[in-house]
Amino acid sequence: MENVIQNKLFKIDTQFPIWDYVFTVAPLVVIGSKEKEGYDLAPKHMATPMGFDNYFGFVCTPEHKTYQNIRQTGEFTVSFPLPNSIVLTSLSATTRCDEISKFKSIIEAIPTLKATTIDALFVVDSYLYLECKLFKIIDGFNKNSLITGKIETAFVDKNYIRSSEKDEQMQLKKHPLLAYISYGRFAEINKTFNFPFPKKFTR
Repeated sequence: MENVIQNKLFKIDTQFPIWDYVFTVAPLVVIGSKEKEGYDLAPKHMATPMGFDNYFGFVCTPEHKTYQNIRQTGEFTVSFPLPNSIVLTSLSATTRCDEISKFKSIIEAIPTLKATTIDALFVVDSYLYLECKLFKIIDGFNKNSLITGKIETAFVDKNYIRSSEKDEQMQLKKHPLLAYISYGRFAEINKTFNFPFPKKFTR
């Protein structure tokens, strides 16, 4: 192992964040929240289901309005954009100025849908929509926090529903997924393979 480390591996200095040294694959979602008289949308890639039940979480910071909005209202939406929505997703990250709210200057220009059970927005042209009630906020990851919610309502584009009657490879070829390649790149996933699970494997 020592020879392998010396010849093939580069040791990353953990006094600094390691994530700038390597590409990683992540989902790309847009978090929606209510903000005063308007709304906020914010793209996030440090986002994931919290286990196999109906919980979802993402990393944020108390310095962002998203964190403050959700702590105040106790709810948020999650949109999983389609690959052709990458520009709209990027626009939702645009920084607002002090004189004009982000809602007035940017979000009103982005096609959105109103959530059905909470007061927040979705991004149109997404394949999965989640309406979440705040479950727990865990602070203390240096400047970052983990915001988790319980999924109360969910909608999925009919083209993306998993079914034993569909060929999964052809389904994803026709209806690809959007992935974020950290940091600063994205990919359209339209080619997949069956995972070689061991015999009798259960999750």
